Amino acid sequence: MSSVSPLGAYLPGSGPLHRLRPGAKLLGLFVFATTVVLLRGPVATGIALGIAILLALLAGLRGRDFWRVLRGFALIAVPLFAFQAWQHGWERGVEVVGDLFALILAASAVTASTAVDDMLDTVAWALRPLRPFGVHPERVAFAFSLVIRAVPSILDIAHETQAAARARGLERSPRARLVPLVLRSVAHAQLTGEAMTARGIGDDEDPH
Repeated sequence: MSSVSPLGAYLPGSGPLHRLRPGAKLLGLFVFATTVVLLRGPVATGIALGIAILLALLAGLRGRDFWRVLRGFALIAVPLFAFQAWQHGWERGVEVVGDLFALILAASAVTASTAVDDMLDTVAWALRPLRPFGVHPERVAFAFSLVIRAVPSILDIAHETQAAARARGLERSPRARLVPLVLRSVAHAQLTGEAMTARGIGDDEDPH
């Protein structure tokens, strides 16, 4: 069974975020992410976290959902904080991890309040003006959907690899965790590509 994506799953509802058009939410997420990246300091990080938590609550996320997001985020948060603290001090580590967690919560609010099909339709619609330049909106939307669906599978592989390393007493060995993770992830990508090719998806010829 696949894990739930750290970005969350769609939660049906009638709140303000659910009523907002997908395009407006994606644009708002882009503006929020840009602002978080540009602003520095613990105050800005605290404000960003507060806004992200409010958005997540408006999208219908509750205690269990926050824990799921935090648990998935911890896989990268701990080594990221350690590296930033080592290079630039613990204050910078807290800022970087806090900003990234705010972005993940904001993205969770968007995915929790937007059906995947509606989001993909919006992506395809937004890219239609680029069709004369050789961009295929449907293919880009399809690739976007593959990324969304691949995240839980990659997380499953990461958890299974970690459990296998722990069972062999090698939980402290980066090689015992990273090498199998990379190999299994590449194998998963190859199987996905072969399945797409078998169904005639991804041919160079434009079906339209």
